[in-house]
Amino acid sequence: MNNPRPAVGMVGAGNICEFHVAAVKALPNVDLVGVTDLDAKKAEAAAEKWETQSFASMEALVAAGANVIHVLTPPSSHARVALEALERGCHVLVEKPVAESVEDALAIAQLAREKGLTASVNHSLLYDPQVRRALDKVRSGALGQVVSVDILRGSEYPPFEGGPLPPHYRDAGYPFRDLGVHCLYLIQALLGPIEEVQAEWASLGGDPNLAFDEWRAQLRCQRGLGQFQLSWNTKPMQSQIIIHGTRGVLRVDLFAMFHGKRGTTPLPKAAERLVNALTDSVQPLVDVPIGVWKFVSKKVKAYQGLRDLVADFYRRLAAGEPPPVRVEDAAEVVRWVEQVARAAEAEHAATLAKFSLSPRVDFLVTGASGSLGSAVVRRLVADGKKVRALVRRVPRRPLDGVEYCFGNLGDPAAVDRAVVGATTVIHAGAAMKGGWPEHLGATVVGTQNVIDACRKHHVAQMIHISSLSVVDWAGSSGKGAVTEGTSVEPRAEERGAYTRAKLEAENRVRSAAREGLPCVVLRPGQIFGGGIPLLNGAVARRLGSRWLVLGDGQLELPLVYVDDVVDAIMAACSRRLNQGEVIQIVDPEHLNQQDVLNAVGAGGKILRIPRAVVFALGKLSELPLGALGRPSPIALYRLQSALARLHYESDSAWQLLGWKPRVGVREGIRRSSE
Repeated sequence: MNNPRPAVGMVGAGNICEFHVAAVKALPNVDLVGVTDLDAKKAEAAAEKWETQSFASMEALVAAGANVIHVLTPPSSHARVALEALERGCHVLVEKPVAESVEDALAIAQLAREKGLTASVNHSLLYDPQVRRALDKVRSGALGQVVSVDILRGSEYPPFEGGPLPPHYRDAGYPFRDLGVHCLYLIQALLGPIEEVQAEWASLGGDPNLAFDEWRAQLRCQRGLGQFQLSWNTKPMQSQIIIHGTRGVLRVDLFAMFHGKRGTTPLPKAAERLVNALTDSVQPLVDVPIGVWKFVSKKVKAYQGLRDLVADFYRRLAAGEPPPVRVEDAAEVVRWVEQVARAAEAEHAATLAKFSLSPRVDFLVTGASGSLGSAVVRRLVADGKKVRALVRRVPRRPLDGVEYCFGNLGDPAAVDRAVVGATTVIHAGAAMKGGWPEHLGATVVGTQNVIDACRKHHVAQMIHISSLSVVDWAGSSGKGAVTEGTSVEPRAEERGAYTRAKLEAENRVRSAAREGLPCVVLRPGQIFGGGIPLLNGAVARRLGSRWLVLGDGQLELPLVYVDDVVDAIMAACSRRLNQGEVIQIVDPEHLNQQDVLNAVGAGGKILRIPRAVVFALGKLSELPLGALGRPSPIALYRLQSALARLHYESDSAWQLLGWKPRVGVREGIRRSSE
């Protein structure tokens, strides 16, 4: 370098960039020049947050003085960005995996040699404090000869808030590229070069946006055997490494930050087992408090392995020493990562190829894998309609007569693909759990995507499934029956993410209706049946052998059986309602909490908590959580809304749809209890 003092540019402003920035800023003899990203707004926001500058391109970063580039883009662009940085005379530190092909990885190594520059890879697990402690024990001979290694790793990805799909949801092999690489290079460090990898993958639903959310790989290495499991289903999440040696077994928990060791002793086998059970139990009791203290005192921070690797990278760079991780060694890991990831992607592509879309269909149903959506699909098929279902995952048992389109509601491209050629769109999809980011992506952005696609492709009718939760429950108590004319919720954020998202989604549909979108809004009450439980928090909660009821048990419930909701949807279709009408769907037989408990024959004693006590507890819950800057899930306003004494009417359902319950709540309860 012309300037021996490292000046760093970050290329890619994703989640991991924050920790690279923090690691660089902690080094006294390294300067941070700034950050760039293809998304200029993201780069600007990141630069402001991290008190640095944003640049339009890597070229601009280098022109501003950057002579070291951290490559933090998605894996598919690692090689291209790294090679460009090397050509511009910069050293590079590349996030894992270094590339998506061995050829590209070796090209990086070759160009770095030709230019006299340093290239390295962020194999940060090798620098994790617990892993380094384990590697020290292995090198000391405390475990004897290491013969096998097991790694168990759980994970979850950040909520998808809508927009173009992120790579972990777009590419079927991404989860293995993302986490499998860590397991492979760690096992390679413990057992020597990898000679063979066999892997399996499956889709179990832990993350329905992933093509495969369960992965298992078995390795044959030069000095032993290894295996690892990657799971988006196992709860609680875990990150454990078990190192098997001829003189001991070491269990390393990276999340809880402890070691547990069992070793050979001269004692009789029975006594040895007892001693090992004690030592294996006692060591975590020592390690965990130490680890917590180090974390609280900031001696150990989030992504500590990354921070330590970055520090060592710059120490070695200044000293003219080889980098922490050689690109040539990382290339061997890429070989095995890609073998598995590409095989999984080929299998997924072959599966998707079995499903084709027709030029025209009578109906598209979003949320078609949910209880209501699937009931709608079955009814349409029974009526002989041509149906397309938008779902996130390939169904285990596809329904005959249904064509499937795969994608997330938050992804505009997927929604557009699903809507093309549909005459009527029944929009039943929405988030049912999670925080605001999940509800924003699936419900709010998802609904906007459906609106946009319906407009673009001139859909004849959109039927939007809203919810009675959008009504101002707390403010409507004592003001007559709740009808379509009742005010909507004025404090949606306090009611929770579901209400907030459903209200915003409905408002967008009604606004689009005023601008000419042919649509109708249905607001079902508390749906039950078809997999949707009747006994939920609005009715009673199970507490051992008792039922816990909030209030006196006389709260009227806006119940409606799932098949009756489907009837209402079919009536809206047949009557071609398209003027933005809002219609409540509630069974005219009004049951309260006690009526439902009696109807289902709920055994055991019933414990009722007086309303005043419930409200007092809700108010008290706000104090400690408020001090932490977090909303209480049982805040007073939420409880006042949930326990509001309301009476529900749905005259518009009869007037506009000719709808009356065909099954009814009592028969529905009987069917649900079978």
